[in-house]
Amino acid sequence: MTTSTTYTYQQIAHAIEHLTANFRDQPSLAKLADQVSISEFHFQRLFTEWAGISPKKFLQYLTLEHAKQQLRNGAPLAEAAYEAGLSGTGRLHDLFVTIEGVTPGQFKQLGTGLVLTYGVFDSPFGTYVLGTINGKICQLQFVDEDDDPEAILTAEWPGVELRHDADSLKFLSDRIFPTLAESDTLMQPLSVLVKGSPFQLKVWEALLRIPEGRLASYDQIAGAIGMPSASRAVGTAIGSNPVAYLIPCHRVIRKTGLFGGYRWGNTRKNALIGWEAARTNV
Repeated sequence: MTTSTTYTYQQIAHAIEHLTANFRDQPSLAKLADQVSISEFHFQRLFTEWAGISPKKFLQYLTLEHAKQQLRNGAPLAEAAYEAGLSGTGRLHDLFVTIEGVTPGQFKQLGTGLVLTYGVFDSPFGTYVLGTINGKICQLQFVDEDDDPEAILTAEWPGVELRHDADSLKFLSDRIFPTLAESDTLMQPLSVLVKGSPFQLKVWEALLRIPEGRLASYDQIAGAIGMPSASRAVGTAIGSNPVAYLIPCHRVIRKTGLFGGYRWGNTRKNALIGWEAARTNV
């Protein structure tokens, strides 16, 4: 079932695909509106409501030159200044996320004996499946209509007992994708439980230090974890991130300024980057 929010994202995503492919031509508002078969006025209003800025300004955040400037500025990955910006209601929750690795025994057993509670929810970037173990987020993956959420969950945790209970997870879902109008009462730490090697955990922790609205290269991440020659391995670790959005792998791009691939689709990555840049007015 497609909700109104998901449908809005699908419309915006289609426009973003056109923007990404044709940004050098600076497509007009009329051409963008035509891509989603709605009037210019309605498209302008819809896009601005979704991104907080006009399509023209959003386009600037998707250009190659803007991405290169972001990399030249350099995200302060080595700084543990999590305190910065925490008072704003518009800050994303990666500033409040702590990563915990599973115990060696749990890793070896692939979740056997554990209960994974899950639900499927709507977001500004489409539908996603959220999974928790002992109240800690272990999976957050965007899904398409043909995807099987349970198959996605058991691919990562083949030994777990699955329990569908979206109602019990709604409070988490509301905190992951809050509206700008929501208060700081939602800004409580979120705990993520992931299954990965020590190297992967170091990479994922480094991702949390990329500020909202900023970008970093694979080389910068490798340098931040003290392994400057390991950019290829860093890319592999980023690609295996099981918790979308909260562990912000979408903020890592190639050092050339090209955005590169994304586990949940290039268009969604472009949408996340542009949306966050718009929210922080970078």
